[in-house]
Amino acid sequence: MSTVLGHDPDYLRRRGAVDTSREIAQQPAVWRQIGRLAAESGAATAAFLKPLLDRPDLRIVLTGAGTSAYVGEVLAPSLRRRLGRRVDAVATTDIVADPLACFAEDVPTLLVSFARSGDSPESVTAAELATEVLTDCWHLVVTCNEQGRLAGQHADRSTSQVVLLPAAANDRGFAMTSSFTGMLLAGLLALGGPDDLLVERLATAAEQLLATRPAAAADLAARGHSRIVYLGSGSLHGVARESALKVLELTAGRVVALAESALAFRHGPKSVLDDQTLVVSYASNDPYTSQYDRDMVAELLRVIPERNLVTVTGHAGQPAGDNAWTLTGIEDVDDAALALPAVICAQLIGLQFSLALGLTPDNPFPGGEVNRVVQGAIMHPLSASLRAGGQQVQTRAAPARTGDRADVSSDARRR
Repeated sequence: MSTVLGHDPDYLRRRGAVDTSREIAQQPAVWRQIGRLAAESGAATAAFLKPLLDRPDLRIVLTGAGTSAYVGEVLAPSLRRRLGRRVDAVATTDIVADPLACFAEDVPTLLVSFARSGDSPESVTAAELATEVLTDCWHLVVTCNEQGRLAGQHADRSTSQVVLLPAAANDRGFAMTSSFTGMLLAGLLALGGPDDLLVERLATAAEQLLATRPAAAADLAARGHSRIVYLGSGSLHGVARESALKVLELTAGRVVALAESALAFRHGPKSVLDDQTLVVSYASNDPYTSQYDRDMVAELLRVIPERNLVTVTGHAGQPAGDNAWTLTGIEDVDDAALALPAVICAQLIGLQFSLALGLTPDNPFPGGEVNRVVQGAIMHPLSASLRAGGQQVQTRAAPARTGDRADVSSDARRR
C-alpha cells in the first residue's frame, strides 16, 4: 500500500490528517499545473499588465490576509529588484483598518490580491476601499476559488484581471499549504513571466524533499520542543512568518512560534532561546544576504545544542549544524522562488508536531475557536467612520465606466 508523507492512509484518516497530508504532498504536481496554465493562458494577464508596468509612476501593492499576506511579503523584495519600481506588501487587515494611511499617496496603483477562498470580508473590502480612495486603481486577483466573492466581483471589469489556480490548490485542510505555494508561484509567473524550466526545477527539488524529510520532521516533533524560531532575511523573512503561523495553526497554539530576520533576532527576540527551543534558519541564495545567515548560524551553535538547529539551504556543504536540509538543484534561483520548496520544510514540521501532540491537523480547532475562513469581522463604512471622528476627508474615485470597478455602487463599496 502506498504511503503519504511516510504514513499509512488509514492512519491519517484516523488522525484527521488526510487533507493536510495530501495537500502538502501534491504541491509539485500543482506547481506544474500552474506553470502550464501560465504558459497556455497567460497572454491575457500579460496584455492586462503591460500598459500598467510601462508606467514609471505605478505603485504595486501586494495584499492578502494571514497566509495570503505572506505571499506578498515573499514576492515584494524580488519584484522590486526585477521590475525596478515600488512594490509594497500591505495586508488587507491593515488596509481595512486604516485605508487613508495605506493609500495616502494618490498615485496610479495596481492592487494584487491573494486569496485562497476570496470570501474573507477583509479581502473583498480592501479591494473596494482601494477603488474608493484612489483615483487610478487596477486589480490583479490571484485566487484558488472561482466561486469566491472576490473572483466574481472582478471577473468582468475592464480594470481587473483574475488569475485562477487549479481546483486542487483550493485547500480543504485548515492550514493553507498548496494554496500558499500555488498563489506564490502564480504571482511570480504573472508579474515576472512564464518560466517552464524554473517550475520544473522547483518541483523536482520539492519531490526530493518530500521523499526524504518527513521522518526527520517526525524525529524533531518527538523531542518535545515547546518553542520554534524561524529565521529568514529578505524574501525568506516572509517564509519565516508563514512557517511560524503553520506551527501555531497546526498545534492549536500549543507550540509557541516566532519569526525574525537573522539580523533582527539579536535585538531582543533572541531572549526566547532555551534548551527546548528549535531554531530553523532559512539560508538565502543571495551571496551578500547569506553572509548574515551564516553569521547567525555560527552564533547559534555557540549557545544552543546542535541538534536544536535546522538549516534549510540550497547550497550543499555549507556549515549548518547537526541538521542541514538541502534543497537540491536550485542554488542559483531567486529567494522568492527558493521559498516554494523551502516552506514545505515548515509544513512537514507543523504536521508532525500536530500529530505528536495528538491533535487533528485537518481541523486543530474542532470547537470552532478559529475558523478556516475568517468569521465575525464587521466591515465598517469608511465615510461613517470619518464622520464619527469629525474628519472631513474627500475620498477619490475615477469616473464611472461601463464594466469598470468604478461602476460599483457606493453602497457596495461600503460593504
